[in-house]
Amino acid sequence: MARNSNRVLIPEARQGLERFKMEVAHELGFSDYENIDKGNLTSRQNGSVGGEMVKRMVEAYEKNL
Repeated sequence: MARNSNRVLIPEARQGLERFKMEVAHELGFSDYENIDKGNLTSRQNGSVGGEMVKRMVEAYEKNL
């Protein structure tokens, strides 16, 4: 049985993260990412959005140290 470990720790942050995801996807060249069938994208394409989000979050954190 598969478990979903992507639980939201701060529910109030969900909307902001979704906006951030759409912004990053658009900058990476995915127009209308919100409505794209993600199953038709490669793992690399899907991973590039999440990877870029993490990269930017780490950079922002490091700037605030």
